[in-house]
Amino acid sequence: MRKLCFAAATLGLIAAQLGYAQNGGGIRYKWRDAQGLPHYSDSLTGDAMKYGYDLVNDQGMVIQHVQRQLSTEERAAARQQAAQQAAQERAVQERARSEVQMLNAYPTEAAFRQAQKQELDTLDQQMSTTRINLHSQEKALADLLARAADLERAKQAVPKYLADSIAQQRAVVANQRATLERQQAARDLAEQQAAKRLQRYRELRDAQQQPGA
Repeated sequence: MRKLCFAAATLGLIAAQLGYAQNGGGIRYKWRDAQGLPHYSDSLTGDAMKYGYDLVNDQGMVIQHVQRQLSTEERAAARQQAAQQAAQERAVQERARSEVQMLNAYPTEAAFRQAQKQELDTLDQQMSTTRINLHSQEKALADLLARAADLERAKQAVPKYLADSIAQQRAVVANQRATLERQQAARDLAEQQAAKRLQRYRELRDAQQQPGA
């Protein structure tokens, strides 16, 4: 549909130009080739369409410039670039709104720091819970391993159910350790981001307190 609209618009422009020329408008076409050399013609040529052209009147003045036709790939690239630019502009606007909301929500630095502390305390509590669970699971694994060791010292075979239990418990312990590592990484990142947000908060607050702000 877009291709049809583009083609229709192009044909309409060409028809209007030809009609103007036929009515005695004295329109000429001027364009530059790939080497930058100027060309003139009384009719619209393929090269003019390829490189883009100017409409020139009897006095030699340019009355309109027509951009060259873009290829399918160039149009796709232009749409992608426009979409990226629009996304960047939305991100800037969203950040500005977020910063205004932050200043309104925390009128003082003390209030802002307290909110940050609560966020980090929540992460610390989650890590503490995971550590307790990990300690419990490690103890359960140690008990199972001790039972297996007792059997081996007594030169008895470790039954399958016990071996399976040990394997399952090892997996539980490994999962808990991985969870604790992820939580620690998240906590470290949150602390770094908190420091950056605090610095930004101070910059915004200082700018807000400047005369004329």
